[in-house]
Amino acid sequence: MKTENVSRSVLVAGAGAVLAATALLYAPDLAPGLFGDGKPPAPGPAERAVLAANAGAQASLPDLGALIADREKWLKKHPTDEESWAVLGAAYTERGVRLGDAAYYPRAERALKRSLEVRPAARGNLDAQLGLGALANARGDWSTARTWGEAVRKEDPKRWPAYPLLIDAYNGLGDYASAQKALSALEELHSGSAVSTRVAQVFRNKGWREDAAAAADDAVARAETTAEKAAGYARLGDLAWERGDPEEAVTRYGTALRLVPEHGPSLAGRARALAALGRTDEALRDHRAALARLPRPEYVLAAGELYQSLGMESEARARYELLRTRTWVDGEAVLGLFEADHGDATAAVRRLKAEWARGHRSVQVADALGWALFRAGQPKEALGYAKRATDEGLRSALFSYHRGEIERAVGRYGPARRHLAEALRINPDFSPLLAPRAREAVKALGDPPDVLPEELRPEAVRAPESETESTPRETPAPGETPAPEETPAPGESPKAQPQ
Repeated sequence: MKTENVSRSVLVAGAGAVLAATALLYAPDLAPGLFGDGKPPAPGPAERAVLAANAGAQASLPDLGALIADREKWLKKHPTDEESWAVLGAAYTERGVRLGDAAYYPRAERALKRSLEVRPAARGNLDAQLGLGALANARGDWSTARTWGEAVRKEDPKRWPAYPLLIDAYNGLGDYASAQKALSALEELHSGSAVSTRVAQVFRNKGWREDAAAAADDAVARAETTAEKAAGYARLGDLAWERGDPEEAVTRYGTALRLVPEHGPSLAGRARALAALGRTDEALRDHRAALARLPRPEYVLAAGELYQSLGMESEARARYELLRTRTWVDGEAVLGLFEADHGDATAAVRRLKAEWARGHRSVQVADALGWALFRAGQPKEALGYAKRATDEGLRSALFSYHRGEIERAVGRYGPARRHLAEALRINPDFSPLLAPRAREAVKALGDPPDVLPEELRPEAVRAPESETESTPRETPAPGETPAPEETPAPGESPKAQPQ
């Protein structure tokens, strides 16, 4: 029987793609001339998983399972093989991410720590350190992931798998400048689908939609495996959905599902797009299939809100109860939004402020915290966070809607009208519950005035702030003293909130 010696660790490459960013080396112990025809047999499932990862691709789930079984068997007889412990731990993490099953994470941690016991980090065990960074990213612990990634980069700046790990960690922390620098380093060291995927991610975060789509297309073209190609089509579906093209999104997700049936992200994405097209029976079918396959908190919330929009209250409550009672290892921004809209907004503020205090200051957390503060009756404090979320570059209909409602609540009617309309321009069906409210809010605000506001007129002279009619100022960034409220429009309360 052939012996497999798998080395190097895995690191995160975005949800559902941990193994794809690694550089696993496969070195079967085969004697020269063993095969009469000079050709070795076709690689088995475990070998295919390793070869895929070595190419920066995503292994199929069956092959990944075979790799896990192979390393478990090997380590029973070779418990001091630190490389195999690192591979096993990384494979557990990958499987947990792609199945949405956090039960794999403690197993991954034990395997990776065992690798470090055999060969400590001080003796150059970079494989286990990268694996622990991948695990931290999978758990949404961006600070710890950054620590592991930076340690590996310091030790070996040319170890390319460190950079996808760092890009994810920096994005989670809201440090987008450092994410860009890590991407530049990655592009110098490596090429292929994993790099194109990261380029698409960074371009998307900057709001460069066409560039992001082109990079995602390139990732599909460079994909080494069917699983990685399906993941690429799912990303293209996400980009189509975000720009308000549900028909293209359905097509992209459908292609992914033809390649990998029951692909969780594609099922959830297609359900959302089908609902926007009014194909609700199909949307509900895909939502059920997605939750059976990959129960992510954002998928549960999307399903619950679709049920609620259709008047199916008992089904909606069942999904919301799942969000409340299940233990989730990540997704704090999603859970905060859920609590703000469907539970206790004050509790949502506490939860998200704790996340912010941990240094997790992504645009997703900023948006969720701003919305929670608004729903808790604190729109002045909320506005600084909403501005931070929308000003970074990512074009999000949800972010624009949240900012518009917050601005409306503090009496900034011009900016509110602009951001609410922008949400509907980006994606007129961004939410089955909130998109109708955005249309109602735009209608309530009415048409903009025929003349420019005084502060925008070229001949205007800004009056000193001490005068009675001073020019209103925008609400400052979080932590600064908020500006005074503007006078509300006739007949509208400055603290009006959507119900």
